[in-house]
Amino acid sequence: MNSAATEPEIKELGVHDCWRYLRSTSLCRIAFTDGGGVENYPVNFVPTNGTLLIRTGEGTKLASLPDRKAVAVEADGMNQYGTIAWSVILKGHAMVVSDDEEIRDAMEAGLSPWQPGRKNVLVRITPEDINGRRFVISAPTHWWPPREPTAD
Repeated sequence: MNSAATEPEIKELGVHDCWRYLRSTSLCRIAFTDGGGVENYPVNFVPTNGTLLIRTGEGTKLASLPDRKAVAVEADGMNQYGTIAWSVILKGHAMVVSDDEEIRDAMEAGLSPWQPGRKNVLVRITPEDINGRRFVISAPTHWWPPREPTAD
């Protein structure tokens, strides 16, 4: 049975579904402005207490974010069959965490860096807006019009 055929084309996700999808993955992209440009980095994260936590190293652009810096985070994924995809965008503010209790919270949440080296700076992203979509992935035949055979 093809359950993808019965799904609506695009479904807007509620807040609870957005968090459910965020808990199903550990990789996202974080974007923020820096001077006159926009920075965009892939990072691993863990959702905890209605926020996202990211670990980074000293001297990185993420570690030097000023408190309350506006950021956007996007995470995407699909079901195991590759028929339904989802995308969640969270907009909020990032702050470097220095409080001992918050650091313990992060350690208990299981946030581990993927890359080697010291990643002793913890960044917490507090959302102001979160939204997402789930949609059926169209067959490639829907992307392009049929091609006419060419004469040799």
